[in-house]
Amino acid sequence: MSLLNDYIQKEQQLKQLQEELQRLEGDQRLKSELEFKAKLEALMNEFGKRPADVIALLDPTTDQRSAKAAPAASARRKRRLKIYKNPHTGEVIETRGGNHKGLRSWKDEHGDEAVESWFVRMED
Repeated sequence: MSLLNDYIQKEQQLKQLQEELQRLEGDQRLKSELEFKAKLEALMNEFGKRPADVIALLDPTTDQRSAKAAPAASARRKRRLKIYKNPHTGEVIETRGGNHKGLRSWKDEHGDEAVESWFVRMED
């Protein structure tokens, strides 16, 4: 696309956005909401309150909801513990993932299948 075409397209988009903005400015509902917001902010400033304070005052359950939602979102089921025992050395490795340094070295040295055959048990 040439620079001129890009310019013309952007100019048309700008005109369209300006028309939409003018329509919104004439909408009585928007005027009412802007007036409410201005009055609310003035009232908050008068009493030294933050938006979070007003929300907590009007809906006290929001704090409880956010406190419960945070752990649920971040809580992931813990991986199960896998235990391997090297029959050559008697060394035991306990890991919750396959990226364990010792386990990787065993797999490099003896191969994946051999090391997987050394699997002893799995725990929660």
